Amino acid sequence: MTAQWGRTRFDKDGQPVTGHTLFDLASLTKPLATTLLTLHFVEQGRLRLDDPVARFLEVPNDKKELTISSLLSHSSGLSPYRPYYRTFDPNRPGQGRTRLFQAILDDPLEYPPGSESRYSDLGFILLGAILEKAAEQSLDTLFTRLVAAPLGLERELFFGPVNDFFLCAATEQCSWRGRLIQGEVHDEHCFLLGGVSGHAGLFGTVRAVLHLCRILFLAWQGWREWSLVSRDTLELALTRRERTSSWCLGFDTPSPGGSSSGGMFSEKSVGHLGFTGTSFWMDPEKGVIVVLLTNRVHPTRSDTRIRSFRPEFHDRIMHYLVSRG
Repeated sequence: MTAQWGRTRFDKDGQPVTGHTLFDLASLTKPLATTLLTLHFVEQGRLRLDDPVARFLEVPNDKKELTISSLLSHSSGLSPYRPYYRTFDPNRPGQGRTRLFQAILDDPLEYPPGSESRYSDLGFILLGAILEKAAEQSLDTLFTRLVAAPLGLERELFFGPVNDFFLCAATEQCSWRGRLIQGEVHDEHCFLLGGVSGHAGLFGTVRAVLHLCRILFLAWQGWREWSLVSRDTLELALTRRERTSSWCLGFDTPSPGGSSSGGMFSEKSVGHLGFTGTSFWMDPEKGVIVVLLTNRVHPTRSDTRIRSFRPEFHDRIMHYLVSRG
């Protein structure tokens, strides 16, 4: 069941949101594209979870201990985020790829790898580059070929840009780019990488995201028709790494006492948030999948009301489902 409400932007060019409206999925790219592709390559033997990053990228000595697993579990020691983009020219997207990767690798680690977990965009930027090097294909090509196309979702779930921006929900009035962002990726670093990165870049409809989550959920529960990732690998990936961290491999779990999933998803649930106002949560005990796509950063990221809206939204859905038995 899906429902839509609102308009794609606030001015006269805004269109009613429909089931065909494309949203910038932001960090949902991490679990639904980068993580799934990484797990697929692990099953194929093209990657190992304990592979050092240094096998694929030239790294300084302080990052020799970084592994694929530490990037996936946000335990690498890399900074959560740095505004590198401010030193780049927004009129030359795709021109600063090498420089951006080098800036990430040159920054000192914030803590010893494996000693704790801190959510990191930077780790998934590197992970996307590793996938491209291992496969000798671009991340968008890999995603379409291995994930979207086999599910018939290539027109509803893909890396941008979106050719018909009227089909797309607008995001922010970007001061760096000097324009309203619609049909191109909101994340500045992904924009610098040409709209394709391991941490952001996917666009999708609610139907497409829900369908992929459903296929992933069924495979996690033992359905054998999905050849991308096996149940055993998903069980390994979707289990918390440490008691002190909510992170699995590329997926989050509800944080006790303050999760965006509200108070009714079981502790075995997994999901993820996106900065633009997107999220999904899957509960294996209750058999529930909830996908929420919004453009909460339109016209500015300073609107943070979604922090209280998300848990309320999920609680109300769960109350509704429980009341129906």
